[in-house]
Amino acid sequence: MKLQGEAKLVRIFLGESDKWQGRPLYEAIVLEAKKAGLAGATVYRGFMGFGAHSRIHTAKILQLSEDLPICIEIVDSEEKIQAFLPILDQMVQEGLITMEKVEVIRYRSR
Repeated sequence: MKLQGEAKLVRIFLGESDKWQGRPLYEAIVLEAKKAGLAGATVYRGFMGFGAHSRIHTAKILQLSEDLPICIEIVDSEEKIQAFLPILDQMVQEGLITMEKVEVIRYRSR
């Protein structure tokens, strides 16, 4: 697969405890992105954050949260990202989805 030049970056912000059909939502999104043939997806686990409900979620030992912030980044062509957005809309019941233009410098596989 070759991806170079202008592309789109989608970021999905959700909670670690969010589920989709019995599995962690972040895992389900990555598997759906792979099934859709997208260039790649990465999941990041945050140490601290808050969202629409303004509740602080933190990894501090005295305030251990089982719902830490999760961010998923997916990069691909605008066409493929646009085709994937309805799937995200269905899966992400609560969270934030952003999209921005990015310039892919290099994307190679062996």
